[in-house]
Amino acid sequence: MNQNTLKKQLRDRYRRERVQKFIPTNFNVILKAPEIVSATTICSYFSYAQEPSTDEINKAFLADGKRLLLPRVNGLIIEWVQWDGNPTNLKTTKNLTEPTGPAVTDTSDVGAVITPALRIDQEGYRMGQGGGFYDRALPTLPGWKIGLVHAGELTSETLPRESHDIPLDAAATPSLIVRFKR
Repeated sequence: MNQNTLKKQLRDRYRRERVQKFIPTNFNVILKAPEIVSATTICSYFSYAQEPSTDEINKAFLADGKRLLLPRVNGLIIEWVQWDGNPTNLKTTKNLTEPTGPAVTDTSDVGAVITPALRIDQEGYRMGQGGGFYDRALPTLPGWKIGLVHAGELTSETLPRESHDIPLDAAATPSLIVRFKR
């Protein structure tokens, strides 16, 4: 079985399991992480469906005076747009809610990057939805990289990976943060 077929089968299984086990919760556990506290600019995302919810943490980042950058798909890449919390500066297409406005051209001050994932393994490698957007974006961003997953989605299995995959620095469930050794 080739790598793409294996990844597709795993994604399908992980999505089914997520739907079956979904319990809405928050990820406020990350708000006290020193890397988040010290960051003045944070890249996050808008969650949808059964993804780990970013609603409360995004609001908390803004309330703490942090500069919040959210992703917008542009072709095959993610561009980052500063969002001020105003819902009128958002556009929803299919499942994705994206900020409107100009793309940020300088992300050198990003202190933390919050990433979605279906699973994260013991070495910090993530399996996302399959578009490769974060695989292309993560190497271009400085800062602490943490993935959000539901309880039970941290796995001891080694996830399939390719040469372009970037390990995360940490993973968070609703109740804990796991830091990966580098």
